[in-house]
Amino acid sequence: MSKLKLKIAAALLLFGFSFGMVTDVATSVMPQVETTAQASSKVSARQKKQIAKINASLSKKQKAAKKWIAYRESRYSYTASNGSCYGRYQLLKAYLHGNYSPVNQEKMANKYVAGRYGSWTKAKKFWQSHHWY
Repeated sequence: MSKLKLKIAAALLLFGFSFGMVTDVATSVMPQVETTAQASSKVSARQKKQIAKINASLSKKQKAAKKWIAYRESRYSYTASNGSCYGRYQLLKAYLHGNYSPVNQEKMANKYVAGRYGSWTKAKKFWQSHHWY
C-alpha cells in the first residue's frame, strides 16, 4: 500500500511541476496587457511653448545634461515604457500621478532632479557612474 501512495505522490508532484512550468512559459510568451493613460507621441505647438517655459530657468549646461539623460533613458521618447517607469526621463509612473503628458514629464523630471541631485549636471554625473539616476 505504501508503494502505491508513493507512486501517486510522485505522479501528483510531477503533474504539479509540469503544470507550473507550462503556466510560467505561457505567461512569459503571452504579452502583458497594461491599461494606462499614455502620452501622445507627438508634442503640440502649445506643449512645446509650455515645455520651453518650464525649462527657461535652466542654463545651457543644465539643458545639455537633461538632454543627455533623456537620450540615454528613452531616446527622447515621451512614450517609452519600462516596467514601472515611463516617459522621456523614465520616471516612476506613480511620480507622474497618472498624467503622462510631455509637459508634466518635463515638470516632474525637473522637480525630481532638483530634489535628489540639485542639478541636471549632478544627475548626469551620477548617471555616468551608475547607469541610472
